[in-house]
Amino acid sequence: MELKEQFELAAAESKSLSEKPSNETLLQLYSLYKQGSTGDINTDPPANPFDFVAKAKYEAWAALKGKSATDAMTEYVELIRKLKV
Repeated sequence: MELKEQFELAAAESKSLSEKPSNETLLQLYSLYKQGSTGDINTDPPANPFDFVAKAKYEAWAALKGKSATDAMTEYVELIRKLKV
């Protein structure tokens, strides 16, 4: 199976995990998904300083700047596999 197909399948599987991952793991999943599907961050930081969730998501994605989409997709697929166990 091609990496893009594995990535899309893992994204679908992420919605039906038996246990909800920790917030840290959810941020990791979010940032890897965005880096794999969109590439380097292309949005401005959140304007509301009290929107902590948006700020955390922004910072997690920004931390992956420069990581190739292939690497991000591979890491995302591997992380979903680990969470499914």
